[in-house]
Amino acid sequence: MYRRRFAQLSAIAAGGIVAGLFNIPASAASSSDENKMAGNKAAQTPRFAYVGSRTTKERNARGVGITVYRYDPESGACVLVQTLDELVNPSFLAFDNSQNHLYCVHGDQSEVSSFAIDSKSGVLTKLNTVGTQGKNPVHLSVDPTNKFLAVANYATGSFALFPIREDGSLGDLSHAESLSGEAGPHKVEQGGSHPHMIPFDPSGRYVVIPDKGLDGIFVYRVRNNNAKLEATQVSLIKTREGAGPRHIVFAADARHAYVVNELDSSVTGYAYEADHGTLTPKEILSTLPRTFTGNSRAAAIVLAPSGRHLYVSNRGHDSVATFLISESGEFVALGHTPSQGRKPRFMNLTPDGARLFVANEETDNVVAFDVDINTGDLTANGQVIKTGSPVCMIFKTT
Repeated sequence: MYRRRFAQLSAIAAGGIVAGLFNIPASAASSSDENKMAGNKAAQTPRFAYVGSRTTKERNARGVGITVYRYDPESGACVLVQTLDELVNPSFLAFDNSQNHLYCVHGDQSEVSSFAIDSKSGVLTKLNTVGTQGKNPVHLSVDPTNKFLAVANYATGSFALFPIREDGSLGDLSHAESLSGEAGPHKVEQGGSHPHMIPFDPSGRYVVIPDKGLDGIFVYRVRNNNAKLEATQVSLIKTREGAGPRHIVFAADARHAYVVNELDSSVTGYAYEADHGTLTPKEILSTLPRTFTGNSRAAAIVLAPSGRHLYVSNRGHDSVATFLISESGEFVALGHTPSQGRKPRFMNLTPDGARLFVANEETDNVVAFDVDINTGDLTANGQVIKTGSPVCMIFKTT
């Protein structure tokens, strides 16, 4: 039964690759749900796009900071409306859950900043900047209650929690904790703890922290105890030595998770137990073609809302790899699509699922691909954002 069903999914996916982070049910593309899908798509049509770029000479960067674009859902064109060029390495961005505020970490620095968003123009107004009590913050996320922000400090191997005030600005650091364990074997990249992501799990109770330096994935329970944020470690899942776990995505059913491993260019599939915050490894696959003999490192990972396709960017091979996922969570490699640039560090799908944007850091461009939601085909539509050293892109819908 499993092989027959998997063959059916393979036939559906054979037309191409799709990538995404939007919330459409698996049945959305069926003819009986066309009206529902149209309404959902209209509700999620992006209005503005925000791109974060590296800016410093130490990174050999050519970026200007954060650029804000008005997004045309018909053509996919992005028209520049604002440039915040006084910022240093705004290398990862996140909205609060209402999309009224934006937050950014300052790569290679020790700070995180907050901004108010004008709902009509999309323009950002800076609110404040606070210290992260660690160096090179690389990722951040807002909890489901919109009460606090979590930040991963890559260089110093720690994470930090900040309260979010009513006006969207950040309060003083409430909790900071170092991650400890045995470092991986890579002499350059694994000298110690290097947490690379800090998302919340689907339940919103846990932060999950892939640590590239320690070849492990930490899970912490976060609580608000008498207005003070506290975090307690509940599990640590070790990966293959030298894998370098980087980012994680969760299936919509919260029973499976997928981790991209940067250093050995692989993806590991896990079973996830949401009640206890534990991950159990099931299988691991390469993100590269078996005939590729060059150097490459995996970077971004996104999951289609149907749960059938998983996508990873390769820096070196300069491609987007796609995997087909079965109903039981197992997956197989399907193929690769050129990123049309060098070193695709980041990629994201518009919330309506219409387009995939791939940020090629070394060629200073963000390339747009039209997505056929039914077949998964990717077609470059000619829309290219030219901006220096892009490393993150997010979309505002409200």
